[in-house]
Amino acid sequence: MSPSAKITSMKHTPGTGTNTNTNSGYVPGRSIAEIAEEYNIPVDSIIKLGSNETPLGPSPAAVQAVTDRASGISVYPESDAKDLCNAISEYTGHPAETIVAGAGMDGVIDTLMRILMPGEAIIPTPTFSYYAISARAHHGTPVFTPRNRDFSVDPQNILSQVTDETRVIFICSPNNPGGNLIPESDLRIILEGLEGRDAIVFLDEAYVEFSERSMINLAKKHDNLVVGRTLSKAFGLAGLRVGYGVMSERTRERYLKYATPFAVSSLATAAGIAALGDREHLTRSIRLVRDGRKKLAGIPFPVHPSEANFVLVNVSPHRSDAVCDFLARRGLIVRDCSSFRDAGDSLVRVSVGTAEQNARVVDAFSEFQNS
Repeated sequence: MSPSAKITSMKHTPGTGTNTNTNSGYVPGRSIAEIAEEYNIPVDSIIKLGSNETPLGPSPAAVQAVTDRASGISVYPESDAKDLCNAISEYTGHPAETIVAGAGMDGVIDTLMRILMPGEAIIPTPTFSYYAISARAHHGTPVFTPRNRDFSVDPQNILSQVTDETRVIFICSPNNPGGNLIPESDLRIILEGLEGRDAIVFLDEAYVEFSERSMINLAKKHDNLVVGRTLSKAFGLAGLRVGYGVMSERTRERYLKYATPFAVSSLATAAGIAALGDREHLTRSIRLVRDGRKKLAGIPFPVHPSEANFVLVNVSPHRSDAVCDFLARRGLIVRDCSSFRDAGDSLVRVSVGTAEQNARVVDAFSEFQNS
């Protein structure tokens, strides 16, 4: 894929696009049980590299915290997850008064949509599909605009989509599935272009721990920026659903009025605090992913440069579903990206695994190429 090649910029009609699956629900990665049944493969021989989960697992301290807190699950947790927000504050360097916690980043997005919708949500595609799902669920209208072929965004093109009905612009950085960051200069252009409007930029930094740069500090300077984060990826707490948002104090006040009470369970809170405190485990998780990306760069198809815990592979002229099926029959679950709006039918996303798993994936792609 040539970084200089561009998708033709065009004004998009709200709710339309090039793919036919535009109004479907969220399409998750395939499960181990599903693959085992479909292809008659032993469960313990299957490797799941389709959902961007950490190969290292959670911090042992987080697991112990869940065990220690388990006997107290008959009692409601804190309604505003204050202790967790304080731990997030220490980790991010942002005041607790600017932080909210939710049931995964999806929960934070849903609460924001309660505040912002109805209205229009501008979404550069391909990207995480839940933005559009949440906007529609809250009576909003997604406005899709294509990214460039290297998955970068054109800030002026995005701003050209802004109307009096615009309430939010979603930017994923590193982007899913492209794995690329938005330059700070481009983000600033978008933020400044929204000044004076009743609209925000939601910057999704779910994968930022694996990258070289975060733009969370811009939230201190721009009241129209909300930064979403999660403990599902680098911290390994995907099964507990812990997400958070960093925003202005004014936005946080509005958020708390509409937030679901007790949204973060006591077990999730305990694990989150412990995970945030175990910086050594986090460092190992990040190092494992960065080393693994180098190994996956050896896949014998064009591999897009990634700042996340996955890589994106262009298998053209083959179809992504054919490649994913070939790998699944060999016990390897990767992600067919044809369900991503405007992604086409030749992109496969591969989560970084252990060194052994990564080697197995590279060998399987080579086997497909030579078959």
